[in-house]
Amino acid sequence: MKKALLSAACLGTTTVFAQVKDSLQTKNVDEVVMTASRKKENIKEVPSSITVVAEKQIQSQLTVNSDITSILQYTVPSLGTNSGQTSNTGQTLRGRQVLVLIDGIPQSTPLRNGARDLRVIDPSAIERIEVIKGASSIYGNGADGGIINYITKRSKTDKKISGISQIGITGQPYGGTLGVRASQLLTGKVSKFDYTLSLAYEKTGYMKDGDGVMLSPTYSTAKMDNYNGMLKLGYDINDNQRIEASYIGYSSRSNLNLGLKTGVYGIEPTIGQGEGKSLETTPQGTPKNHNIRVSYDNKNLFAGTALNINLYYQDFKTVYGYSDTFFNGGQSNVISKKAGARFNFDTQLWNSQNSQGEIMYGADILNDQTVQKLEDGRFWTPNMNMTNIAPFLLVKIDLLKKLTIKGGLRYENIKVNVDDFNTLSVVKNDGTFTKSIPVNGGKLSYNALVGNIGLRYNIEPYINLFGSFSQAYSINELGRILRTSTSETIQNLETKPIIVNNYELGATGQLSSWLNYELTSYVSTSKLGATFVQSADRALTIKRAPEVIYGVEGFLHFTPVKWLQFGGSYSWMEGITSPDDNGDYSAKINNSRISAPKVLAYAQVRPIPTLSIGVDMLHSFRQNRFELNAKTGLYAYGEGYVPDYTVFNLKSSYEVNNNWKVSLGVENILNRVYQPSIAWWAARDSDFTNSLGARRTLMIEYKF
Repeated sequence: MKKALLSAACLGTTTVFAQVKDSLQTKNVDEVVMTASRKKENIKEVPSSITVVAEKQIQSQLTVNSDITSILQYTVPSLGTNSGQTSNTGQTLRGRQVLVLIDGIPQSTPLRNGARDLRVIDPSAIERIEVIKGASSIYGNGADGGIINYITKRSKTDKKISGISQIGITGQPYGGTLGVRASQLLTGKVSKFDYTLSLAYEKTGYMKDGDGVMLSPTYSTAKMDNYNGMLKLGYDINDNQRIEASYIGYSSRSNLNLGLKTGVYGIEPTIGQGEGKSLETTPQGTPKNHNIRVSYDNKNLFAGTALNINLYYQDFKTVYGYSDTFFNGGQSNVISKKAGARFNFDTQLWNSQNSQGEIMYGADILNDQTVQKLEDGRFWTPNMNMTNIAPFLLVKIDLLKKLTIKGGLRYENIKVNVDDFNTLSVVKNDGTFTKSIPVNGGKLSYNALVGNIGLRYNIEPYINLFGSFSQAYSINELGRILRTSTSETIQNLETKPIIVNNYELGATGQLSSWLNYELTSYVSTSKLGATFVQSADRALTIKRAPEVIYGVEGFLHFTPVKWLQFGGSYSWMEGITSPDDNGDYSAKINNSRISAPKVLAYAQVRPIPTLSIGVDMLHSFRQNRFELNAKTGLYAYGEGYVPDYTVFNLKSSYEVNNNWKVSLGVENILNRVYQPSIAWWAARDSDFTNSLGARRTLMIEYKF
């Protein structure tokens, strides 16, 4: 099989931490492959840091919490901790926004980031999660900090039909918290046809903290119906050609009718109490996320050249709760439709005993139509229609089966058409409302040549060195800028793009048959970054300024005996900025992007072959990077003091026989009362909420 090239500005290396975890054996790194580079690739050919969350690990975490944002916070070292809500605000990757994909289909809405892009698929449909850390332009707009790619399940059997049936219940030791969950997977192969069908449904109960008090109803995951369906059909035309089509649909709707009692920041949490005002016209959540994909592969198109074509379409809508901050009140939503095509040619230049050369080239085409409105039809942002045509070229050279050199260029050609609109009248700090003004739309153009280069030297199994430089190019959340416009024409607004340069050095290896490690350091810079800051009237605005983010991360994995494994990871980062663009970088990027240092640790034992017991720990360190405002005595948004906290989860499973398995998971097993990081750094009374108390999940699985 040919070795693969990485696509533009994404030179990933794979972190084995997530791949080997929960396997009860240390996998040889030669066996690990990646598809986030658009094609399978050996780990020893990748010169930067990537984390793979494997299927067994996803399934194990699913018995603790089916929320994908929770699964990710326990498996990806440099990803921020989750909020415990439907919003993934603050869950940045290496201090920057992340681009979320499903099988390469963009899920994020960079034109108007609604922070609902992580919770767009049920984990039961996912085979693995590939997290590319560091700036990347491989899939276009929005990957300043990296990419999270959900790779869905596929048929891996020659049987006509096989499958997995699961049913489970969740609940806390308090009334009203009972939830149910069921999923069905069917796969098979008939002659040259293969198929995968996945269905999942979950209904959650009320969510309560360790004292049995209702959590805040804002962005709540309580009393929610979640649906997910996937159908994937494949046909092997011959040994070289294959065509595949898939549909994935996801929906989440809340029927929570719970009142809100606003607390006091740092003193008393905001909670749910009584009944809501029943003002919502639409249940909050993500009522639809439809993804359609058709792909064609030809391993030998001509003269050692392979071809891959991907065509896709996404139709997404998410709805937020009722707010009286709008004139006459209302609910906002984000609606996005994307259509795209990717054409990849892969040509082998030479293949000798001691060296190989390969070139990948092609083009990506993407149309993204995004808008934010109120459910009553009023526009909060104008319609934004973006078209991006990006040709790319990459070269890869392998020497002596030890040294891999990669480099590539990608030309971003982005055009955005913005409709005329009237700004929405919203409440000001003094209780009055802003004046609606007409804004003339127009056309915006963005062009840039971005590149990457990387090197990996596999000296010995115990020491492999890598280094890379990669770039990302993205449009800074245009919708948020436009919706707060004070100008009557978009040409007068600050709409310049974000170009991120990412530098990375690392070492990885297998010190013995029972010990794996990786250590990575990185620096990312941008001449014009973007951070949410609080204005004098405490409204959120976007501050554009030069910035630098740097950090380290690493992991150790031990398997001293066959029945025991344990290990952990550590991540730390810092971000500095020059607000006046004068070379003074004494100011810090706030905590909404720079998350606290984090330790992930785990231990798993298998006392008998059929019984597995594991414990996960997450420790978020104290973060005290800013001072109180001398005049108001308050922290600004994103600058709040964050205390440390530690959470333990239990995972266990028992295989009754070859077909039946019973699993029990407990989240926050010590039933600790604590607040998520966002409750502290947001520094707002309404955001000061508690985290979920102890919650148990019992699942029964039948495999056939």
